[in-house]
Amino acid sequence: SHAIHDLQRVGKTLMDVAASYMRNPAKVIEAQTALFEGYLDLASNITRRLLGEDVKPVASPSRSDKRFRDPDWHENIVFDLMKQSYLLTSKWLTERVRNAEDIDQHTREKADFYVRQMANAISPSNFLFTNPEILRTTLATNGENLVAGMEHLLEDIERGHGHIQIQQTDMSAFTLGENIATTPGKVIYQNDLMQLIQYEPTTEQVYKRPLVIFPPWINKYYILDLSPEKSLIKWCLDKGYTVFIASWVNPDARLALKTFEDYMYEGVYAALDAVEKATGEKEVNAVGYCIGGTLLACSLAHMAQRGDTRIKSATFLVTQVDFTEAGELKVFIDEEQISEIEQQMHEEGGYLKGSTMTSTFNMLRSNDLIWNYVVNNYLLGREPMPFDILYWNADATRLPSAMHVFYLRECYLENKLAEGRMVLGGEELHLDKVKIPVYLQSSREDHISPYNSVYKATRLFGGPVRFICAGSGHIAGVINPPSSGKYNHWTNDELPDTPDEWFKGASDHKGSWWPDWEQWLSEKSGDLVPARKPGSGKLKVLEDAPGSYVLVKSED
Repeated sequence: SHAIHDLQRVGKTLMDVAASYMRNPAKVIEAQTALFEGYLDLASNITRRLLGEDVKPVASPSRSDKRFRDPDWHENIVFDLMKQSYLLTSKWLTERVRNAEDIDQHTREKADFYVRQMANAISPSNFLFTNPEILRTTLATNGENLVAGMEHLLEDIERGHGHIQIQQTDMSAFTLGENIATTPGKVIYQNDLMQLIQYEPTTEQVYKRPLVIFPPWINKYYILDLSPEKSLIKWCLDKGYTVFIASWVNPDARLALKTFEDYMYEGVYAALDAVEKATGEKEVNAVGYCIGGTLLACSLAHMAQRGDTRIKSATFLVTQVDFTEAGELKVFIDEEQISEIEQQMHEEGGYLKGSTMTSTFNMLRSNDLIWNYVVNNYLLGREPMPFDILYWNADATRLPSAMHVFYLRECYLENKLAEGRMVLGGEELHLDKVKIPVYLQSSREDHISPYNSVYKATRLFGGPVRFICAGSGHIAGVINPPSSGKYNHWTNDELPDTPDEWFKGASDHKGSWWPDWEQWLSEKSGDLVPARKPGSGKLKVLEDAPGSYVLVKSED
């Protein structure tokens, strides 16, 4: 029934766009003319090429488009014609949505998303007889690639209990605590919602003020500890910080009624109490990543109302507190869709299935995260390669119904936090009452928390704010250690009204933003004291990191 609702929604949205053109016949003629002219240009182009001329293509894929990298897409005129026809048509379709008149912005965004999904699905690169690489492989192996691909497909359907659950990486290549999430530490506290890990120091002296990290619970915490080379946690330890992190529970029906408020009390407040018992330190610096950052911002506003000053600085990684321009996920946000999600969670026992969240994120980048693997696994018959980020991406978590509905409605739909209308724990939350130093990290190509959306927080917090923008996206922009030498980042000590103005005055730096942040953080971390071992305070060690909560799989 949910699939039928989805199809009805897509149909209605696209009909709204079509109706806007029907009301304006001149627009229809203009659109048809544009498409016809494009095809005429292409026909002329291909004819000249057949006559031996060296001509520039009429339509070319973007530099980031990996679908047409095989040389035959350019060298073989038949495949080149298919490719360019497809690119012309898909561009024309998306332009029709973007140029439609008399439709509201939300309908336009939904239609744009649906048209892109359809265009991505019908790409000639996704089919046996229109993809030169698949054809060559099929001939070379006498079709063994298709037999292997069918086996992969059946395995994926079995693993997805009737739904196709595409394997993006070799899931057997990684074991938590052995070759991923390996930084040594101990679980020193746990409750219904989280285990708190304290990491073993790697320096003889550490800063007095501990560092407490609140990662997202939409995925698992070890995105910050993929390998020793990529681990933000290990990097902070090596710089002399005492690091704690919340490893959130993977909830089931028993935790269906856990609320956003519970995540504040049993997450942020519980962690602060535990850190004090473990180290004797009342004051901490805090980090929040994505929804973990939104929770941290809510908690800080709550603490401000209560006069609780234990958090002395806050770092927000790709975090939104104002959701008016909240990226491509807004496509899934309106009262009708939230009510459907609520009903779906009720039917499934009071939580959002991990696979639902994974599918949503995969659809946002369907060429890279869906169709790429359809071609590789099913049509070319290859095994997916081991890749730590894709292993983490597939290791999804469930979400408690009460918390998830609150987050979607109060943040995405009604934007209550930014407007000072959100109430948590009996307090109305006002971000301008948060006077502590804040560091805002954004990523230039982030489609989940766009940098212009993150920038809005510079107008909302009441204390000193530093805003920086990193290269790349929601994950790679954050997880970019200095040793990688990848990407770049922009800094600007001024905070003009708009992110565009901010960029005009920004300095462009090669490499990671981590050293910029660490310099900012070190000044707020106090003197050096002897390093603290987990279990040396009032809290005893419960188990070794990565702990047991993170091991719970969503299909368990």
